[in-house]
Amino acid sequence: MQSESCVPGEGKDQRQPARHKRKSAGDPAQEYRTEIISDLGEIDAAAWDALVAHHADATPFLKHAFLHALHTSGSACAETGWNPRYLTLWAPAKDGRPERLAAAMPLYAKAHSYGEYVFDWAWADAYARNGLEYYPKWLAAIPFTPVRGARLLAEDAHARRLLLQMALALAAESQMSSLHILFPDEAEAALMQQAGMLMRHGVQFHWTNDGYGSFDDFLATLSQKKRKNIRAERRQVAQAGIGFRRLRGAQIDDDAWKFFNRCYRQTYREHHSTPYLNLDFFRRIGAAMPQHLLLVIAEREGQPIASSLLVYDDTPEVSTLYGRYWGALEYHACLHFETAYYQPLEFCIEQGIRTFEGGAQGEHKMARGFLPVATRSAHWLAHPAFADAVERFLERERQGIDAYLDELSERNPFARA
Repeated sequence: MQSESCVPGEGKDQRQPARHKRKSAGDPAQEYRTEIISDLGEIDAAAWDALVAHHADATPFLKHAFLHALHTSGSACAETGWNPRYLTLWAPAKDGRPERLAAAMPLYAKAHSYGEYVFDWAWADAYARNGLEYYPKWLAAIPFTPVRGARLLAEDAHARRLLLQMALALAAESQMSSLHILFPDEAEAALMQQAGMLMRHGVQFHWTNDGYGSFDDFLATLSQKKRKNIRAERRQVAQAGIGFRRLRGAQIDDDAWKFFNRCYRQTYREHHSTPYLNLDFFRRIGAAMPQHLLLVIAEREGQPIASSLLVYDDTPEVSTLYGRYWGALEYHACLHFETAYYQPLEFCIEQGIRTFEGGAQGEHKMARGFLPVATRSAHWLAHPAFADAVERFLERERQGIDAYLDELSERNPFARA
């Protein structure tokens, strides 16, 4: 599985797998083989997804199919600054059973800070002003996906702790500047803080389904002003003669993917930016994980004019819809809100999905019933002076985030806060 390292400073011979022996009182010695893998296709998809299934909050973005599509489509690969270096732990063959994957981390040697949604450009600039190299850095995250979830995929608590220890050891030995673990779940964030990593706080906006029977039931819980504004926005779209189709799974054919890709690229064009993803990626996830995909298409005079792509998991354990991408080929007032928020909210209510995560940032979501939720990321920096400076910065930033959350709580959109 292991190919020769192309990452500067990873050690003299990364092809030789590191080994770790665990001994604890009353427990026989157990040996794990540690291996860095640059091609996720070399890991059996069922074995990977079995690790994902151990976590109650396992999102579709953690699945082998989603991650592998990012790499094979050329969206997240060495050429785009995302060099996959998956850290894995393997339990030995025993009692006639073969060696098995016991833990894994989606890890990258990152050549820049694009596509992360936790911004460390100022840290990189400070390194550069002092004649130090910030890149490449280690990054444990789902590329282009600011969604909370497991980052330490493991079959048990011991393997999870050991995986984190190995990641920190790799970072310390590699001569790279830092290790960043973005959007871990709460239990993992606590584990990372206990291991000495610096914690950074952020804010997202999520909607919760309170058992609504209809969209009007949801509107009835909002303050009168918010309720009136949403109805006016929806009326504007309807009066423009715009209707909507919701396509799920296999209903999303290749023509629909081509149209969505046009919309997606148009959004980046309007912001004078380069899209992270491509049509090949969308086709791949459409084929590999259709059960998790919802495509909303807006039409006027029989022609598609806008669309939004959402990912969801309607299992009782997760029950979440994730807003991802949107775009329009024509401008119409309030079309964005209807396509990317109100149509998905109706879908959540109809399907009984508990949560709608609206993505990164966006105070405007509060006026539409989304409430602020704290997020976490964990950071380790090799340079002691910079680590101290970042720790002081994060403490000031955390105080600002706390004040911001207090301010947001005073603007609760619901009639009864």
